[in-house]
Amino acid sequence: MAPSLADDRRANGRTPVGRHRPAADQACRYRLPTLFGLTRGEEGAGGRIADICHRRSLALAIAADVDLARTLGADLVHNPSGPTIDLPFSRSVHSVEEAEDAKADGATLVFVSPVYPTRSHPGGKALHRPQALRIAKAAGVPAIALGGMDELKSARLEREGFYGWAGIDAWLGGRDA
Repeated sequence: MAPSLADDRRANGRTPVGRHRPAADQACRYRLPTLFGLTRGEEGAGGRIADICHRRSLALAIAADVDLARTLGADLVHNPSGPTIDLPFSRSVHSVEEAEDAKADGATLVFVSPVYPTRSHPGGKALHRPQALRIAKAAGVPAIALGGMDELKSARLEREGFYGWAGIDAWLGGRDA
């Protein structure tokens, strides 16, 4: 079975949680956007989620907000809005050029998307496997496949060079695409 976002093989010595579908409380560590009213202080929902992640040795990634990531003791910032300096970061990439930029900037992980058609971006142009693989290779860092993914598609992509995969419907029992 291909590694999913429930598989934390890196991240500051955090314990791997496994390669199977994550429970809802395990998946929270990957998307903690400020638009849901999370605060910079330890008292808000962000602090509560960070506490859960730290107690369970789960990796915590924060979308965009570098200051919030530092405040909450995150392991990673996704698509940082400014310099991360002391924090690893990931980037969303949709082309070879963006992958090369992410590599040059020092990204430790990239999300390549959309690999396949997905319900979350109806009408969006999918990369499909050959282009997604070129993008992943250009990044030169672990690449996560995103968009229309499931375990069968991910197994092939992993054999060909992807580190793992992510999804929305796949975790909820529905099907993308």
